[in-house]
Amino acid sequence: MRKPHRPFARARVLAPLALLAAASLAAASLAEAQRAPAPRDWRDGATCYEVFVRSFRDSDGDGIGDLKGLLASLDYINDGRPSSPTSLGARCIWLMPIMDSPSYHGYDVRDYYRVAPVYGTNDDFKRLVIEAHRRGIKVLVDMVINHASSEWPPFQAALKEPASPYREWFRFAPARGPNNRWGNSNWHKSPVRDEYYYGFFWRGMPDLNYEQPGALEEMKKVASFWLNEMGVDGFRLDAVKYLVEDGAVVDDTPRTHAVLREYAAHVRAAKAGAFTIGEVFDSTGVLLSYYPDQLDAYFAFEIADSLIAGVRRGDARGILAPVLRLQQALPANRWAPFLRNHDQPRTRTELGGDLGKARVASFLLLTLPGLPFVYYGEELGMTGGKPDERIRTPMAWSTTAPHAGFTAGTPWQRLADDSLEANVAAQERAGSLLAHHRALIQLRASTPALALGTLEPIAAGHPAVVAFVRRTAAGSALVVANVTASAVRELTFDVPMPAGRRQSRTLFGDTERWEIRPPSAPSAPGQVRVPALAPYTGVILEFAVIP
Repeated sequence: MRKPHRPFARARVLAPLALLAAASLAAASLAEAQRAPAPRDWRDGATCYEVFVRSFRDSDGDGIGDLKGLLASLDYINDGRPSSPTSLGARCIWLMPIMDSPSYHGYDVRDYYRVAPVYGTNDDFKRLVIEAHRRGIKVLVDMVINHASSEWPPFQAALKEPASPYREWFRFAPARGPNNRWGNSNWHKSPVRDEYYYGFFWRGMPDLNYEQPGALEEMKKVASFWLNEMGVDGFRLDAVKYLVEDGAVVDDTPRTHAVLREYAAHVRAAKAGAFTIGEVFDSTGVLLSYYPDQLDAYFAFEIADSLIAGVRRGDARGILAPVLRLQQALPANRWAPFLRNHDQPRTRTELGGDLGKARVASFLLLTLPGLPFVYYGEELGMTGGKPDERIRTPMAWSTTAPHAGFTAGTPWQRLADDSLEANVAAQERAGSLLAHHRALIQLRASTPALALGTLEPIAAGHPAVVAFVRRTAAGSALVVANVTASAVRELTFDVPMPAGRRQSRTLFGDTERWEIRPPSAPSAPGQVRVPALAPYTGVILEFAVIP
């Protein structure tokens, strides 16, 4: 017997939000945040924030950002309140290299046991960690173990003395070694004698030789020092796919996996709960070979590229494919989606400067499963492209000329051209990109479905629309986004809804004219009708079980 047709009902919302207006989030969902269960793991519902200390904030007027400047700005990242109108609510920070180095970027470490003097002292760093922890922020530091600086004392000793005990920490050869699979040589002529040494990236960065035990034992000591003496919560490990070479094969070798397995086991033994995340810039298929028992997590480069490409084209098809593949293989807290990082043109630059595209890209990032990372300034829409220095320009804090509150001196690098627009002070308003990030990061942390829910794709019926449900046993959240500059009209979604009594409420965006038809049977989906979805818009509608 056919069941009678049930007309759509207007969506019942507890507190509808104006389109992308962060100011209303507090009234709409933060009371619910107080009822959200405490995370079983700090990564559940967390967002991490990548900081280049040199470019974040200068405390002493020398034009270089430093640890005291970062310390003074921690409340901007997270002030410790579950909901705050003035902080992002990020639960961890990843600091790009802060160890003593001859370069501006720090990826060639000269002293693994000392903070770079331009950033401060080891004691300054310890104070930073204490204050970060007081606000509920985990601190991850960039750990460079593939290579060191050519000025690192062990390398200098190995270079000058063939009998040095440090000689086995590096690779030397009487003649230039084989080219890699791209036809390039990574062997460099010694300045001391007629021989060559190996350095994948540059002659100033000799690779460590993990075929011998000495180098790995030293890197374990370095890890223990930063975990136990300096108080960090874990490491982001740079360029781990190149740790051990096998002839002309320079990446993803079996010995590389073995070294990571041993290193990660040491980190866990040195400090309970320490977290490791690695950089493997490759396809998801290659990435999966770095599980299950090596580092805790890795950056999901294919998700980043899929998000950027889909939003750039205005075509949502395929955006979720790499997310679904990772979700099928691994727990969500073991992989980290992002948009762009310190090696890539900034998100807004990649998207042609379009603020609407940047807005919807961040909306998608912050509603996906995984542990998302946001590159500093991305929340402001900062722009920047190659060379790398222009991707890593100083943070803009105010509208004050000439250096937007970053420094009282002359900045180490000229600020981005849009710094008078893309700065914190200018975006302390409802509807700004900064308010958009604050709302989504805090909503992610406070909503069980967004923090822990499995992603289930929903047929959108339009190539420009992404739709999915994040679902837990207690409820679900429907996420819908339009990735084009045109409004999309008359959409209908079949949406799985919790069994029993339920209520719906808008968590983000505008659902004033949306209509909901409850399931016609316990195993059937409900339906949601959307008369129009504005350009570059994201909306989240929650379905919760009523006890």
